[in-house]
Amino acid sequence: MKEIVTYVEMTSLDQFVPAKPVPGLVLEPLERESPLVTEVQARIGAPYGWKSASRSQDEWAAWFQEKPERVFWLLSYQGEPAGMVSYEPHPGGEVEIETFGLLPEFVGKGLGGFALTLGVRRAWELAPAVNRVWLHTSTLDHPNALPNYHRRGFRTFKTEEGER
Repeated sequence: MKEIVTYVEMTSLDQFVPAKPVPGLVLEPLERESPLVTEVQARIGAPYGWKSASRSQDEWAAWFQEKPERVFWLLSYQGEPAGMVSYEPHPGGEVEIETFGLLPEFVGKGLGGFALTLGVRRAWELAPAVNRVWLHTSTLDHPNALPNYHRRGFRTFKTEEGER
């Protein structure tokens, strides 16, 4: 299956364009050991064929060990888990948003723009001197993903075509 991966970045907080707030949608820290980390990521990725949807327990353990600085935040809507954002801090003040997504039952309810707003805001606050926030998305992800990133102020810096 053909896939185009698009990499987007923000190199200044001034580029950030927040979405309108959604009452009841919050972003809360999540401990690495919480079973919600694997459960929510697997459910978010299942409709899009993400690796997280089919990892074994051993593969999850290896995934956690390879990046001990990875941090997780749970998106909750009216007290219910609704999605997740995970971050990978990199040297030089860069933060990669490694996972961003909503659980399938929350997709299409008008939450994505503000969910991303909460996630981007937190990315800029993860370290004292963040100078770049970036992520990648794919044509196999939700069709509104890339437009949402662009509306929040991200700019495309690289694309790759391949097969998945």
